[in-house]
Amino acid sequence: MRLSHLLPLGLVACVSAQSLLDVLAANQGNLSTLSTLLQTVPDIVQMLSTAQNVTILAPSNDAFARLMARNPRSAELTRNPRLLTGVLQYHVLVGRLPASEFSTVPKFQPTLLDTPFANVTGGQRVQLTFVNNTAMVFSGYKQAANVVMADVAFSGGLIHIIDNVLTVPANPAQTAINTGLTSLAGALTTAQLADGVNSLTDITIFAPTNDAFEAIGSAVGTLSPQTLAGILAYHVLTNQIQFSTSLIAAGNPATFMTAQGTNITIRRENGALFVNSARVLIPDILTTNGIVHVIDNVLNPNNASVSPDTGAATQAPAFVGVTSVINSPFTTGIVPASTFVPANVPLNAGAASAVPVLSMLVAAGAALLAARL
Repeated sequence: MRLSHLLPLGLVACVSAQSLLDVLAANQGNLSTLSTLLQTVPDIVQMLSTAQNVTILAPSNDAFARLMARNPRSAELTRNPRLLTGVLQYHVLVGRLPASEFSTVPKFQPTLLDTPFANVTGGQRVQLTFVNNTAMVFSGYKQAANVVMADVAFSGGLIHIIDNVLTVPANPAQTAINTGLTSLAGALTTAQLADGVNSLTDITIFAPTNDAFEAIGSAVGTLSPQTLAGILAYHVLTNQIQFSTSLIAAGNPATFMTAQGTNITIRRENGALFVNSARVLIPDILTTNGIVHVIDNVLNPNNASVSPDTGAATQAPAFVGVTSVINSPFTTGIVPASTFVPANVPLNAGAASAVPVLSMLVAAGAALLAARL
């Protein structure tokens, strides 16, 4: 699939393999801010100048201006080389990926960002997807950036100019808090699992919404921390990052062993993805150590054989005899540091798919990194 509407690059994007610095100098109208930031981290410039087969996702001047306006703390980039290095590494993909390789099937491409800012084998990922005839990149909190100018060649590979600065993924607990999954974040804290989950490598989390916890609200007050920990562990796959694409590819149905020790079953029905009886509402939110899929039900390890009612808009609770509550459980003292609305992209985003307007497009790749330093 050729993205012909992205390819006219004008005189500044020559087909010859110019050096990175030459390309940046020739595209000052779009990339002067990036060029200025790179001058403060010569090690990154040296690495990129000698790199081969990489793809740089280059935020435009407007992208940096938008970041600065929405998050004044991002000015710390210019004063913290370690912080800036991490942010820039997240914008460099391993491999030469022309825009023609973006597809309606998501691709989770490794970047140069690794420890201490990521805890995933092979480097932190971004999601590359073709939506509504636009090449798009999704980063931490599933924040969206559009490719506005594609396939600018340089000696080490390609540059795609994007309209937002990528958001560096946060740890699972912080991701839950800042995307409105505050019941899950509070439950992890109550069960004393938050630090442990944050420290794991290569994990997959099925994250119930606050509504899902409210639906079993009459039961949560009777759960001991140990029982709650077992239920939460049933939502986690360890030592494996299962993106939506790999869950679908595993078969229909497919089973996976959880950290709790009981299997979950993945099904694809009528274009929707289910975990036991829980529907996946938002797939593929990247975290420091894996991936989160938001689901509409709390999974029950003692009711693992339950199957979905594919005709129902909302699945019945997997816990028998429970009643709902008005207030979200476990949320006392759980206060978001920022607010992010993950892009709700369908599992196989075709031409008719839509990405809703985000209430906060890009807040704080830099600020999130700064909070961890």
